[in-house]
Amino acid sequence: MIEAVIFDCDGVLVDSEVLAIEAELAALAEIGLAYEEADFKARFMGLSDKAFFDALEADHRLHKKTDLPDGFRDTCKARYHASRHRLTEVPGARAAIARVSHAKAVASSSTTEALERKLRQTNLWDLFAPHVYSADHVAHAKPAPDLFLHTAGALGVAPAHCLVIEDSVNGVVAARAAGMDVWGFMGGGHMDEACGARLLAAGAARLIRDWDEAGALLSSGV
Repeated sequence: MIEAVIFDCDGVLVDSEVLAIEAELAALAEIGLAYEEADFKARFMGLSDKAFFDALEADHRLHKKTDLPDGFRDTCKARYHASRHRLTEVPGARAAIARVSHAKAVASSSTTEALERKLRQTNLWDLFAPHVYSADHVAHAKPAPDLFLHTAGALGVAPAHCLVIEDSVNGVVAARAAGMDVWGFMGGGHMDEACGARLLAAGAARLIRDWDEAGALLSSGV
């Protein structure tokens, strides 16, 4: 019996992943680190900022034998910030979530400040506050289960009665490790069939194509 629904933010509620991937791949190409987009999404989506940049640092040391260039993190973030005016909700998110009668929360690898800004910019904050939780709330972010367990505790719902909506492998792994059911969400602008296959392989119980489908299922009391 599902008593609470926990939503990832980036790529599920707000269509930010497509902007971030665009900015990050461009910045990385400029310093000589080239990634296939599919591999980049599979490996890095859903990580906290710290885990993401730590992994890039390791890659740069492996392939370039040096640390990331001074100021690279700021450059990468500045490229993304320059695109923030293009940020929108994932189509249909607000209308669908407003129909959900279960307890609701957000559990995101974003920082607390960035998470609030994105949800307010897209007029989604009021659907969840005060149950909005970020990587800042736990010692170990996704793919560790800590953030989802923290969120369940704050809601007062047993993990086994929580359903998670996620678009990243790291998020699916974290939800499953927390003992929660998880659906893979395909409605973000960055998603493709290969992403869906990876979500299923990571343990997602099903794929949800868009918010029309998700809203109908969630409002039916699934």
